[in-house]
Amino acid sequence: MARKTKRSSKQPSSYHRFPEVKGKVVSLVEVDHNAQAILIMFEDNTVLGFDIDSSHVVFPQLSDRKKGNWKSIKQWRPIYSPISMVKWP
Repeated sequence: MARKTKRSSKQPSSYHRFPEVKGKVVSLVEVDHNAQAILIMFEDNTVLGFDIDSSHVVFPQLSDRKKGNWKSIKQWRPIYSPISMVKWP
């Protein structure tokens, strides 16, 4: 008979947690019309806000596809788009 192994109940999470808002009562959740911010408002007049900024990365590559398969000839450094959001201090 196979033995059962006990797993730890404290597995690392890939989520960011905000323990300061635990137990608060949510009064309203808003997403701005441009989807650049999410606001979670609480009954005690505090707000947990998330400013959202997207960016793009371009990966330039020269490839040979003469034989039907793509064969990389040269790759350049990635090109990053600028972040449009105001940076925090």
